[in-house]
Amino acid sequence: MAQEVENFFGVYMLYCLNPKFKGRIYIGFTVDPERRLRQHNAGRHKGGAKRTSGRGPWYAIAQLSTSTSTLVFEWAWQNPHSSRRLAHVCRRGRKESGLQFHWRVVSNMLRVAPWSRLPLTARWLKREYKVDFEPALRPPPHVSLAFGAVRAKKQRPVDTCEDREETCRCFLCNGPLMTWEKLRCVHASCGMRSHVICLAKRFLRPEPSHLLPVGGRCPACHRDVLWGNLIRVKQGCAGDA
Repeated sequence: MAQEVENFFGVYMLYCLNPKFKGRIYIGFTVDPERRLRQHNAGRHKGGAKRTSGRGPWYAIAQLSTSTSTLVFEWAWQNPHSSRRLAHVCRRGRKESGLQFHWRVVSNMLRVAPWSRLPLTARWLKREYKVDFEPALRPPPHVSLAFGAVRAKKQRPVDTCEDREETCRCFLCNGPLMTWEKLRCVHASCGMRSHVICLAKRFLRPEPSHLLPVGGRCPACHRDVLWGNLIRVKQGCAGDA
């Protein structure tokens, strides 16, 4: 059964099962994985991409989901040899499959800025297609590895904080909190809630040159938390790993 998550933003990898084109890979971006796969297999006239139209069936085999910089990530994964940050990545080898090559590319992406700091979840939808990370290209510890399909939840109307009245204000600036801008501590015994921007600024104090934190210490319970885990809780996919 597919796991449902709110606010899904992800880059996905499709594998072609058509005998004439078998093994070809397509990389794209979506906020609704199931709907986008149906469009690809239905053809260009139904919203699919030019490169996938008439070449199906396509099979979704992997996703990398985050809440930031998704389109930039998609472009670099599609065009690694046009990216200055991936100039060190060798071109596809003669004995290397498309799947192996594209996973090697994304493995390198997760080791260099700015992508090395993204709170990503790398998800294999089908274990039989899984490619292991090379020992030298293992992702940073804040990148979560998961298995199984995901489904985007239907969006609920944005409303004020649904918790107790005293938790509807930011712990750091004391300003009012809307549900869409709220982060909460991942520790069950901690009631800290804050604006995304407020907590990001606090976590980035030791690293002022960066825009995205990797982690920090909760200002309420004073325990270390990873930024990626905060984002996963916010997106409703905290049980991914």
